[in-house]
Parts: sequence; C-alpha cells; structure tokens
Amino acid sequence: MEKLQQNADSLRDKNRLRWACRRGMLELDVLFMPFVEQAYDDLDSAQQEAFRRLLTCDDPDLFAWFMGHQQCEDPELKGMVDYILSRVKV
Repeated sequence: MEKLQQNADSLRDKNRLRWACRRGMLELDVLFMPFVEQAYDDLDSAQQEAFRRLLTCDDPDLFAWFMGHQQCEDPELKGMVDYILSRVKV
C-alpha cells in the first residue's frame, strides 16, 4: 500500500512539473517539456531541486540564458541550463 502511495505522489509531482514547464514562450516549452519527459527522472535530488528552482525564474531571463544572450550568475542554475541544452536537441 505504501508503494502505491509513493507512485501516486510521484505522478502528482510529475504532473505539477509538466504544468510548470508550460511557459509563455514556445522556445522554452520545446526545451522544458522533452526534458521533463526524457531526463528529469534520471537526475539526482539536488539536480531535481535545481530544475524546480529554474522553473521559478522569469521567462525573459530563461530565454536569455538558453539562447546564450546572457550568462546565469547562479552556478547551480547555470549548470542546469547547460545540462538541459546538452540533453535536448531542437
């Protein structure tokens, strides 16, 4: 029964992530959505937390970081940006 509850919690968390990945910019959607589906589960807990924190950033900042117009000053978030770019091929 406990295993069932863990699976339900995990699914609920994943659905929340999918919703948070829906952004106001298509360019960000095509980065985040495949990443959550294909790579998020392979991250360790620290990386998952960094990804969730990345999703709280403003779209213009995210766009600038992912398109290489600016560097993210937070090393943990910059590492996650670089990792996502290396995993998702658009």
